Amino acid sequence: MSNARNDGIGNEPFNTGTSSTNFGRSVESQAQIADAEAAATATNEGELLNIYRLVPVAPANDARWDNGPEPQEITVAARTAGDARIVAAGSELDYMEVEALPGEDVTTRHASLFRDEKAYTVMEVEKGRRDLKRGLIEGRTRVDTITPLQT
Repeated sequence: MSNARNDGIGNEPFNTGTSSTNFGRSVESQAQIADAEAAATATNEGELLNIYRLVPVAPANDARWDNGPEPQEITVAARTAGDARIVAAGSELDYMEVEALPGEDVTTRHASLFRDEKAYTVMEVEKGRRDLKRGLIEGRTRVDTITPLQT
């Protein structure tokens, strides 16, 4: 529960619940973005990784595909099936346009279709490889910059 008042009574100005903060520009935000990128691709020397295929399972007419790229199968090297979803989401381009910032955070990776179990299923292809680095092995992910609709 917040102690902020939204009524403008007393010496307090009316509270709209918004600020003029530009997300993603501060040193802290840039560090968080870099840390997330490193976490999505970090591999320790000799680490056992598995190969996973992410396969679209939602029907072609499903609303999930309306604002996203054409569903495609991809292959990734990851620690677990859940990690495979994170690696796949990390391979997509994040919001980079100034006015096209997400509402909840400084990243769009949490909203990737690869993280939606009703859009993609994860299947283990091979287990226990030490010669791989976490990341995309085969397939394409969306790498075009998301731009704002309003100017």
